[in-house]
Amino acid sequence: MLLNRVSSAGRWRIRPDGLGKVTGSLAYLTDMAREDMLYGLVLRSEHPHARIVSIQTDAAKQLPGVHAVLTYLDVAGLNAFGIAHPDQPVLCEDRVRYVGDALATVAADSIAIAQHAIELIKIEYEILQVVDDPEQALLADSPQLHPKGNAMHHTTFSRGNAEDGFKQCTHIIEETYYTPRQMHTYMETEGGLFVPEEDGRLTVYSPTQHGFMDRMQLSRILAKPQEEIRIVSSPIGGSFGGKDELNVQPYGALLAMHTGKPIKMHNSRQESVRAGLKRHPMKIKMKTGTDASGKLLAHQVSIISDTGPYSTLGAEVLNFATEHVIGPYRYEHLDVKGVSVFTNNGMSGEFRGFGGNQAIFALEGQMDRLAELHGMEPWHFRRLNMRQVEDLGPLDQPIAMTDGAEQVWAAIAKCPLWQERASMADAGLTCEEPWIKRGIGAAFTMHGAGLGVGIPDPAGGRLALAADGKIEAVFGYEEFGQGLIATLTQMLIEQFGLAEEDIRIIIGDTDVVPDSGSTTASRATAMMWKSLQRLKKPFTEQMLLKAGVRLKCSEDRLRLGEGGIRETSSGELMLTYEELARAEGSPIRCETSFAFPTSPTERVGAHFMYTYSGVAVKVELNTLTGRVKVLQQYHAVAAGPVINPQGFLGQIEGGSSMALGFALMEDALMDKGHYITRNLDTYLVPTIVDQSGLVEVEAIEQLPEKDDYGPRGIGEVGSVTLAPAIAAAIRQASGKWVAKLPVEPSFLQEAPFFLTKE
Repeated sequence: MLLNRVSSAGRWRIRPDGLGKVTGSLAYLTDMAREDMLYGLVLRSEHPHARIVSIQTDAAKQLPGVHAVLTYLDVAGLNAFGIAHPDQPVLCEDRVRYVGDALATVAADSIAIAQHAIELIKIEYEILQVVDDPEQALLADSPQLHPKGNAMHHTTFSRGNAEDGFKQCTHIIEETYYTPRQMHTYMETEGGLFVPEEDGRLTVYSPTQHGFMDRMQLSRILAKPQEEIRIVSSPIGGSFGGKDELNVQPYGALLAMHTGKPIKMHNSRQESVRAGLKRHPMKIKMKTGTDASGKLLAHQVSIISDTGPYSTLGAEVLNFATEHVIGPYRYEHLDVKGVSVFTNNGMSGEFRGFGGNQAIFALEGQMDRLAELHGMEPWHFRRLNMRQVEDLGPLDQPIAMTDGAEQVWAAIAKCPLWQERASMADAGLTCEEPWIKRGIGAAFTMHGAGLGVGIPDPAGGRLALAADGKIEAVFGYEEFGQGLIATLTQMLIEQFGLAEEDIRIIIGDTDVVPDSGSTTASRATAMMWKSLQRLKKPFTEQMLLKAGVRLKCSEDRLRLGEGGIRETSSGELMLTYEELARAEGSPIRCETSFAFPTSPTERVGAHFMYTYSGVAVKVELNTLTGRVKVLQQYHAVAAGPVINPQGFLGQIEGGSSMALGFALMEDALMDKGHYITRNLDTYLVPTIVDQSGLVEVEAIEQLPEKDDYGPRGIGEVGSVTLAPAIAAAIRQASGKWVAKLPVEPSFLQEAPFFLTKE
């Protein structure tokens, strides 16, 4: 189905949170304030690598209006954080490893006073050699940034014998691909309000993608029981993975507990650039070979990932990239190696696509190059080598089998845009202006959902009838613009027969919600759907049983409906939900808890559920300027049932906009450990003008008959395939192979020429 407002008909609904967002009436967490609050700031390192000789704070502490100046000596608990590997100092003690490292934090009556106090803190440094090249960092004589060395994490996977495989190959392509340090560029920078309560508890209003994980980490830092910390984590003004890890929370929490007053923190854009996470820059070397017929025989990959100074989820991103450089294709011989490397560059971490973007750009580039060597249509080459429905996954793990790969391939093959490419003669690539050329390319992926094998991945939720008659859906997820509230509302309306007015969504508050797991890894919609499937029968039975007692009739005559309990055959309203809530008896409340489905394998990080996606794209290249404009996109996405048509389309369109930036313009440049890019005045992101071309989305909803896993995630997959498709389109337009992102205009420029009339 081509997804749009017309084809969605009555299922196309206005977002419940839409009005507040477009009018500005919605209060984000960083908008919050208290009358008696103080303002917090962080002093960060001037140098990417240095030893700390001394920290002098006396002058700052004596400044009128300053209430606290804290250093590592004031951290009561663990002076470190990190979701999987807590190796990032809260406040550095003896060494700084990047320009975002925190040395002290200040609370004052105003931002101006806090900034003055920051300037009064004196740090004496011993400058150390900067490690800014991941490959140099791996050399024996390189300065070691951590006790275990600069190699943070290694991955390997092999099958057969790659060397023997290449000896059998007719064609071999060797290429090295480079991907950029992309910024999340959310509109709401990191921040929050930190409130010490009268009973000794701490309430944290700060954007995050996993409130329970923040609570656990802050508990360790503050040496305070988790039950004494409340995290309110929604709504969020954008994240894309960048707020999955702690950012300002340790400093706001420490200052609040130290002063006994609410603390307001909100990073400037420059502070966000300096200290925030970025997409891992990767260097991916690939050697791939085929036999005479075009069948893939051998595939050898080396990944070097720049994780920056600390771990965060660098190991997990590398695991994901290792899986996805193998991707949806069959090989007889495989040899994949990866290493995530500590450097003094900026922090790399979680980002939409999670290593898949880098991997698929390289892998699909190989497929296009090999297809051209064979003189074969590139989409046909993919079909020749594509995994079959009964095949194991990329890491030889069992997976949830679907026809998604074949369905996506067929959808792109027959779409008008790809048909147009097939009819293009070389002469047709040049427009009326000889310096303007056009090309069409395509790319394919299978993208894993969930956290993968060996990583705790809880799920679940709760339904309850509240005292005021509202049916409460309670989940431990966060709304950061992805449309989670709208999707959950739509499921309750369609699966339970409720009206929107009957529903109250409660999310993002650790005091009242169950631990549903992180709002990451394209998992939230699938897990909400599964939760409701598990809750529907017991919750409905309780509601109808209680209604039957109140109405003195058999519950078989009743059903849930808009506004209340209705008579099954006539639809007559028999009892409102508010009346039912006032009826005597025990409260109605059902809860479910389970884990995201994983593969029966010991391979940590291997995925069980995949979304399949392909995209065809048309670009226009101006050879005088080297600029590329995306004119048209056609996405085919096999992700099972479309739960929220508007949200589905928005995710693919939004993800593709992010991918457009990844491909053509975004890179947070660094020099010797310092950001050259410091603000948005020198960092371009796509605007609506860049994304103004036609974007069509074909949603493939069919799942195997016995598949009970439900909808697959689509939050990330829209950001993964567009970049390699653009690179393929550029090849057709210019004859040049793209191996480095973002594409430099100078690479595509041609020598000026003059036109003369005959």
